[in-house]
Amino acid sequence: MRIGDKEAAMEQLHALAQAAGLQRDWIDVEGRHQQVSDEALAAALHALGHEASDERQIARSRVAIDDARRALPAMLVADCGTVIELPFAPARAEVTGEDGVTRALQLSGTRITAPDVPGYYDLVLDDNVTRLAAAPHNCPLPDQSRRRPWGVGVQIPALRGERPSPYGTFGELAEAARAFGAAGADALAINPVHALFPGHGRHHSPYSPSSRLFLNGALADPALAGLAPLPTEPGGPLIDWGDALPRRQAQLRAIFDALDPARRAAMVVADDEMLRRHALFDALDCHFRAATGAHGWRGWPSEFRDPESEDAARFAAQNADEIVFHLFVQNVARTGLEAAQSSAKGAGMQIGLIGDLAVGVDPSGSDAWSLRHAMLDGLMIGAPPDPLGPLGQNWGITGFSPQGLAASGYAPWIAMIRAGLAAGGGLRIDHAFGLARLWVIPEGAETQDGAYLTYPFEDLIRLATLEAHRAGAVMIAEDLGTAPYGFTEAVTDRRMLGMRVLWFERAADQGFIGAGDYEPLSAAMTGTHDTVTVAGWWRGRDLYWADYLARLPEGMTRDEADSVRDWDRGLLWSTLSHDPERPAPDNPEPVVDAAIAHIARAPSAIALVSLEDMLGLEEQPNLPGTIDTHPNWRRRCDAPIAELLATAHVERRCGILSDLRKT
Repeated sequence: MRIGDKEAAMEQLHALAQAAGLQRDWIDVEGRHQQVSDEALAAALHALGHEASDERQIARSRVAIDDARRALPAMLVADCGTVIELPFAPARAEVTGEDGVTRALQLSGTRITAPDVPGYYDLVLDDNVTRLAAAPHNCPLPDQSRRRPWGVGVQIPALRGERPSPYGTFGELAEAARAFGAAGADALAINPVHALFPGHGRHHSPYSPSSRLFLNGALADPALAGLAPLPTEPGGPLIDWGDALPRRQAQLRAIFDALDPARRAAMVVADDEMLRRHALFDALDCHFRAATGAHGWRGWPSEFRDPESEDAARFAAQNADEIVFHLFVQNVARTGLEAAQSSAKGAGMQIGLIGDLAVGVDPSGSDAWSLRHAMLDGLMIGAPPDPLGPLGQNWGITGFSPQGLAASGYAPWIAMIRAGLAAGGGLRIDHAFGLARLWVIPEGAETQDGAYLTYPFEDLIRLATLEAHRAGAVMIAEDLGTAPYGFTEAVTDRRMLGMRVLWFERAADQGFIGAGDYEPLSAAMTGTHDTVTVAGWWRGRDLYWADYLARLPEGMTRDEADSVRDWDRGLLWSTLSHDPERPAPDNPEPVVDAAIAHIARAPSAIALVSLEDMLGLEEQPNLPGTIDTHPNWRRRCDAPIAELLATAHVERRCGILSDLRKT
């Protein structure tokens, strides 16, 4: 191929990538311009279904993209009362709302005006029928007329309750809600409760779920559904998931088997087709995992990889009781989560539970099996290389594809948001930058050979706002890191709360900013599940782990890291307190109190303190970038939560929050 022809072909490849939403050029965390290789672009395009091996394929792929853009979408999404541009000029435009009333829309050429009332509508344009979502401009905010609310971030499995157990469930969550509500808290921000693989103890990260549409049945507490309680079992300081989850599955099965037919039938009513499909997935997963060791549907025999196949239907018919068992587990889990929210509200919490939405799912899990048409295929989600991760990060998860969402009228995405909001008063969207773009990596490729894939940000943020409005719920957007262009302004405009975490709120001189400088439209936080605790930072526990795991910055010794930390202690203490006498590194208690007071003073719409910081613990729940070298998601509280809240230092910290959050 001549040089001119090669350059023309590359220009066509770049144009196709742009049309498909792949960003060839991007800016890294240090502000440097980066460019994706042509080979990486071609691999990502292929995974997205856009063939690009030669000029003819590129031309065909480009025509297909252009044709799709000119067609009437499966769902139009707009703000209430705003003008929508159509791909053609209809003579008639009518909408039928959820109230069953049909109305004519204002029409002018190719433009219609969205209804003023938020909601979902059936839209008729001449003989064409589609869906229309009209979103309010803002998400609900917490009521601050009495005081600015505060809450506690908890990892549910870490909780202990009145009865001994190997890990915390929705039962322990309900106890924690009552205890913290009585102590003055307005919210409990919980870890994701998405469905994992049933009875399997190896893949237990809540951020690598099988499904974001359904619940983790291992968190179910039958007693909350009026059934026999789970047996009491001792639990050590670290959760043994490999032992606990298979045993819990057997315990739930024993309770199910003991039900009389009438009670069983009453508890497994399921007219939700997706729920039945998820129960079928769980039944198949249990079957093939036991028989072959397969992890998820990609390891099953090919005839079972299609949820609508005759073999899958035959399995469901032959194993009807097994399907009913998994429906039962989902019912018990849903009832328990609702009971925990009722406990929170009954204890006086203004908000109650704030759920957590993981950024993606296991590619071998239920969602990837059930929603193949809407998911990325052959692409994993991660993060590009940066100074902390020179090789980038592959999170081992996948998610929805932009074109799949558009073709499905966003139905699975809406269902996912509703599932996250089903039982609580709020939802945190993990890695909310994914509403605008995700770093996608072709399976088998190096992480640095990925690219940013653009998502329909305006549509997704409007739909999130609409669902928050319908649920009367607070929305928190996890916005830590380098935001895509326009992201922060759009989120702020929608009154989604950004996250302002103590450790990242630094001034230009690397000092910590004052509490009064936190944005009002934010959640002020002492930390997250991925960050060091206040006590751990003050003592240098994070430096111990960095040194132990050889993760200190290149060329830095432990002594040098300790020296930098000692300087940073001075910067933090000078912001937190006017006391010139700084506590010693082995005396973190006054620093924890001062950090909580700092967050409480912030004008942020809500203040959130991790349970680890409320208790003054040194260890964090999760150390990013580790799997087996750190006990991620395994740590437990030393005592039942009610006992811990009765201790002097926790009572004092609850008092600090309640007093300083008064308006």
